[in-house]
Amino acid sequence: MKYAKIKELRILNRYSQKQIAELLEMQVTQYRRYENGERSIPIEVIIKLADIYDVSIDYLVGREEPEEQKCTDVG
Repeated sequence: MKYAKIKELRILNRYSQKQIAELLEMQVTQYRRYENGERSIPIEVIIKLADIYDVSIDYLVGREEPEEQKCTDVG
């Protein structure tokens, strides 16, 4: 599974892969594999990433848009 949102959020928040790997207490090569979709991300890591970026887990894995981007039907 490709986790495009984690790369997008990392860049948007101006973190390097190394910085995120350090926050997650792992090697940068391991984090890079997650970001490139080469390995599935354990739920514990997904939860930590959601906390780091202050987003929902659903958003992080591509199941929903952030609140400010959600469309609402009017009328």
